[in-house]
Amino acid sequence: MVGFGMTQGKHEQRRRPVRVRRVDECRTLEEVFLNCLPAFGGAYLRRIYEILDAAIGMGCPLTISISGPVTVSGQHQTWLIPLLETGWVAYLSTTDAVCYHDGHRSLRHHTQDPIFEVPIFGDDAALRHEGTIRVTDMAFDEQVLLDQDAFLSQILLRPEFQRKMTGTEMRYLLGGFYAEQETQMGVRPGLLATCHRLAIPVLVGAPADGSVFLNSMKLWAMRNTGLIEDYRFELDLHAEVFEACAYHWWGLFEHPVGRLATLILGGGVPKNYNLQPEPALGQVLGLPDVRGYYFDVQIVSAPVTDGSLSSCPPAEAVTWGKVDKDSYQKTTESLQADYSMLMPFLVKALLDKRAKFQRLRAELGEEELFVRHPEARGYLREPAGYRLFERRQDLRQKLEAAVSANKQWLFESIRERR
Repeated sequence: MVGFGMTQGKHEQRRRPVRVRRVDECRTLEEVFLNCLPAFGGAYLRRIYEILDAAIGMGCPLTISISGPVTVSGQHQTWLIPLLETGWVAYLSTTDAVCYHDGHRSLRHHTQDPIFEVPIFGDDAALRHEGTIRVTDMAFDEQVLLDQDAFLSQILLRPEFQRKMTGTEMRYLLGGFYAEQETQMGVRPGLLATCHRLAIPVLVGAPADGSVFLNSMKLWAMRNTGLIEDYRFELDLHAEVFEACAYHWWGLFEHPVGRLATLILGGGVPKNYNLQPEPALGQVLGLPDVRGYYFDVQIVSAPVTDGSLSSCPPAEAVTWGKVDKDSYQKTTESLQADYSMLMPFLVKALLDKRAKFQRLRAELGEEELFVRHPEARGYLREPAGYRLFERRQDLRQKLEAAVSANKQWLFESIRERR
């Protein structure tokens, strides 16, 4: 695939000079990414940095799709939360498990390092015998899960949960309770607490595939068998999918840039859920002029030849309309790798560049800075972010108006075709 900055004619592509710099001549991580990764897998990583840099500098709202045990492993606190706190991120697509494990470090009886390292190829039977649960090389006592289940059950029984709501509403409320627990226990804020503070919507495409929902199922079963009197929590999946579409619609037609960027880390359901608003808006709802992501960067471990959703590159997504067909050859890249090995360095380089612009703003003044470095405007967006969760009702109503105006197409779409 052709990477960012490589859209010249074929002759020019072949003649692009290979210029490098010694690592001991580089002062910043950005200089390393741009000057010390000339070829092979390193060149893929360089192009990913260049695309993220271009998207951020342009001011594109960024969506993030993330699979894997990012919270149980502590990665959320090392690089994901610092990335969210820049104000660049519009919303997050992840798994129920990420939301569940996010609460472990704030549990009342487990605030002192409840998660510890174990060998990947150790004696799992011995771990089971001693009541230790393993996630790759992360481990915790089984009692952590039991206490997390008890905490979630108590929360889900509270009055504010006794209604039908979207998963984004449920996770926003849960993030508030996590934040309260973290403050009481004196531990660092977790992922849902941060998303609650920044009003970043957290979307989960397979909510039943995780222990937050399993605890809801327990309470539902207890109500149905007469063990408890009342439990009325229910997820509104239709409204949540429509809400995700409303955010995409906002990015295309209300945000000044009129484009969206996505960072996909790992595959699975979070990846597809993050990509599906375009076909939902254009193909299913029939709304005109809907475009896919302008920038699409993904780091996935699945090989492209396995034919799975996890492995498909942005070019394949172009055929579905999920990625912009007119830009993908210069604004997309897919790297086959373990994102946990790369994201700390990518985020650090981007944050260092943001800090450089902050220093220059203090020295030059904002107006002069933006003249000299137009991309600084995108880097120095308001850290409070877009706060889309707080705007969800208004954004949903605007999309509903567009759907209503498209009634002729919609009625035609449900006519029987022989």
